[in-house]
Amino acid sequence: MSEEPRPPDGHAEHAPEHPTTPADLANTLPIESYPPPMGSPFIHESPPQPPLGRPDAADPPATADSPGRGARQGGQGLGGGVVAAIVAGAIGIALVAALFGGMAGAFLVSRGDGGTAALPAAPAGSTARPAGSIAAIAARIVPSVVTIKVSGPGAAGTGSGFVMRRDGYILTNNHVVEAASARGKITVLFSDGKSAAATVVGRDESYDLAVIRVNRRNLPALTLGASSAVLVGDPVFAVGAPLGLDSTVTSGIISALNRPVTAGGAGASSASFINAIQTDAAINPGNSGGPLLDMAGRVIGVNSAIARVAGSGGADGQSGNIGVGFAIPSDQVRKTAEQLIASGKATHPVIGILIDTTYEGEGVKIADGPQGGNPPVAKGGPADRAGLRPGEVIIRFDGRPVTDPDEFVVAIRARSVGQVVELTVRHGRTERTVKMTLQAAN
Repeated sequence: MSEEPRPPDGHAEHAPEHPTTPADLANTLPIESYPPPMGSPFIHESPPQPPLGRPDAADPPATADSPGRGARQGGQGLGGGVVAAIVAGAIGIALVAALFGGMAGAFLVSRGDGGTAALPAAPAGSTARPAGSIAAIAARIVPSVVTIKVSGPGAAGTGSGFVMRRDGYILTNNHVVEAASARGKITVLFSDGKSAAATVVGRDESYDLAVIRVNRRNLPALTLGASSAVLVGDPVFAVGAPLGLDSTVTSGIISALNRPVTAGGAGASSASFINAIQTDAAINPGNSGGPLLDMAGRVIGVNSAIARVAGSGGADGQSGNIGVGFAIPSDQVRKTAEQLIASGKATHPVIGILIDTTYEGEGVKIADGPQGGNPPVAKGGPADRAGLRPGEVIIRFDGRPVTDPDEFVVAIRARSVGQVVELTVRHGRTERTVKMTLQAAN
């Protein structure tokens, strides 16, 4: 069973302060040809034939005394004996030619059977490719991409990952390795055919990222690029093990940026919030955790989720690539991976409010009252200190319109703890803009 990239969930949810493990998801050259010259020194033309279905009945078969139509037209005044001699001579020449041709053919065949090359050898092709081509970059990148096999109590799967540090640190998705969180086993397969056992350094459900480590040194590591510098239309390519097919390379472009994706179960506590890069590079189950790279070979995203046509799940549906895949931006990956390596945990920025998920108007509404024992505005939190109150509606976040609770949560999670953000809030018909400093969830 291949581990699938996570499909985005369609339910609106509010930001959990302690997200839990998400459910498994049904899922983030030319060769020049030089053919030898062909041809024959002899060209044989067939004699004119009568039209199909119309044999020429007016001309009797040619004999010594009664030649065919051509003999009568070209041999007026010739005696029958002369004509017979000419015909006999022609037949003799034809027999000699046929005999000679047969002998020549046998001679050529015998020479070929004797080991002498009958055709010139094709010139050797070149495997050299331009430095900026996908083929050239892939040859350098593939050794850094790994296949991850995971088994645990009642669960098993396959995903992808890549070496991020030469001393054995490997990055992947949390949902790839979560099955091994309780007495499970993780095996990393390298492109050279070798394998190694791995242990979990740290994992984070909310960002769907995990760091594992193998006891190997001097591994070829990939470079994390700046996802903030990519543009829609930029060419990219993905590397991973879709359906367990390791070292698979697919290419495409950046289709969209800042795409809010909530992947996971229907409950907010089991969801991952991704401010995703959308791509049409083919991503299938098993690609999860593999890199999305730019044309300089830098990682600009970690493949994590795929879109699915509504109602297409199950054995009879199409749960594979439909040209809409999502990757976690490398800027987020860098921050989270550093935290996981340092402490085994990642911090999540919050503003300290509860969202009313039943509200259907413009913006995102703060809940009117407590939910699950939690107040709508956390006392002493960023929102409380900025003066936000229950029932108010947030209509813009850092100048961008807010239209959906998941989109709002994803926008916050894409920021860093300690970062200052700006919110536009509406109360009745009055609007105001406030600033606040994001805090880490407790």
